[in-house]
Amino acid sequence: MAREFNTTTESITVAATATGADSTVLYTCPANYNASIDMLLVSNNNSSSKKAYIQFYHADDTTYYYMLKDHAIAGNTAYNVLDNSTMHLHAGDKITLYGQTTNTLQATISLKEYFNPNRP
Repeated sequence: MAREFNTTTESITVAATATGADSTVLYTCPANYNASIDMLLVSNNNSSSKKAYIQFYHADDTTYYYMLKDHAIAGNTAYNVLDNSTMHLHAGDKITLYGQTTNTLQATISLKEYFNPNRP
């Protein structure tokens, strides 16, 4: 039996310090796909505490929603955002981030993508 999904893992350094369209894009769900996020991890590669902001862009209503806002991550540690939960995305949806300062946070996402020909 063929596998019904593709797996992907993406990592970025968070360069943005502004919200919405100016934030750093970690992942965009491709056209004709749905995605299930298995892991979303944010790490602070700085020795002091830094604040992280994570937004979900919902393509259906073109709106950014906070998943995490003003959350302090201790220096040289990581934070598991979904904490064993799963989040589902549809074509055009995005996960974006911005930080208190540039280039001190890194983010990693691991997910499954499912082909859906009914989702443009």
